[in-house]
Amino acid sequence: MTELELKGAAAKKASRILSVAGTENKNNALLKMAELLVQNKDKWLEANKKDIEAAKIAGITDAFLDRLTLTEKRIEEIAKGVKSVAALQDPVGEIISSYTRDDGLKIDQVRVPVGVIGIIFEARPNVAVDAAVLCVKAGNACILRGGKEAINSNICAVNIMRQALELSGLPADCITLVEDTSRQSSNELMSLTQYVDVLIPRGGRGLIRAISENAKVPVIRTGEGVCHIYVDKDADIEMGARILYNAKCSRPSVCNAVECLILHKEIAKDFLEEAEKLLEADNVELRCDDYSAQFVKKFVPASEEDWDTEYDDYILAVKTVESVDEAIEFITKHGTEHSEAIITTNESAAEKFLNEVDAAAVYVNASTRFTDGGEFGMGAEIGISTQKLHARGPMGLKEITSTKYKIYGKGQVR
Repeated sequence: MTELELKGAAAKKASRILSVAGTENKNNALLKMAELLVQNKDKWLEANKKDIEAAKIAGITDAFLDRLTLTEKRIEEIAKGVKSVAALQDPVGEIISSYTRDDGLKIDQVRVPVGVIGIIFEARPNVAVDAAVLCVKAGNACILRGGKEAINSNICAVNIMRQALELSGLPADCITLVEDTSRQSSNELMSLTQYVDVLIPRGGRGLIRAISENAKVPVIRTGEGVCHIYVDKDADIEMGARILYNAKCSRPSVCNAVECLILHKEIAKDFLEEAEKLLEADNVELRCDDYSAQFVKKFVPASEEDWDTEYDDYILAVKTVESVDEAIEFITKHGTEHSEAIITTNESAAEKFLNEVDAAAVYVNASTRFTDGGEFGMGAEIGISTQKLHARGPMGLKEITSTKYKIYGKGQVR
């Protein structure tokens, strides 16, 4: 067996123990993880420092560096998130439906763990913790495979969490890290059908599409975030500019950040004059179509590629349209079914947008940055599903469980 096959077999074995561990045992393990992550923050920060130094030498962007960087405050927030997951209701064992036939046969549909979840992700070291604690709470073992950019941070975090599991009486192999960051290890994990029940990629469009097209293990697509904000002709300009600034600049490297602004031509001039004052504070580069370009001080001419690009940076594409229908058509062609927003005071336009835009989350007069498990009351998330089968939108605890039927009889035959 290969090293990864051995890890897969160990995770499968651990998953059977975890699936019946009980809520109290799982919660104790999570609380111990939160405690040890804070206690060992200096060790985690030192490991993260190595990743940051290597990333700087590699010449990564400031936005990418922000995704990679840990601070004491971020570690405290991560630990707080772990505690919040411990406080959530355990989905395992929930009776979803119950039916008793005329002959007395009782049929219960019950929520159960999936088993072993493989997670392939890129540069954010908090993902290793977020994903692992959600899996453990839902009774699943997980195999984590992060990118080389955060390998030292990930090794440190996973070792801390494995220690917490052992101290809580659960197998350390409930959480496993693939330390080999080569393409070969990713390909092998995608083919580990005998041990991995489902694969969840977290990262950019290239990663997600490569995994979806090549994996033998079932895949839940997450995270492709070419998100749009459409500013209608009946928009509140000042409010819309604030929403746009938040959606682009509060954290441009995440999947729910807006990448393309769509403007009704009737409001384009007034809106851009207001918005540019906010965006220039963060040196946002505007990539404008011909019509919008005449209303801004600085711009780069937009190309066709810009309409399909997830920048993860302080870059914003700007497209003008003549109607809400044209905006919806543009989103249908270029969106990734993640998060889309309309800014308008026109209730009819708002309802049309909500009903006709095909995306996991559709907003009226609010920032796309709210598409997040914590913001949606799930405590945390393992990703934002952009597909339609099994789960869509932020994936919390229930979205990483499955179901089984328990049938109780007294000698019934058919």
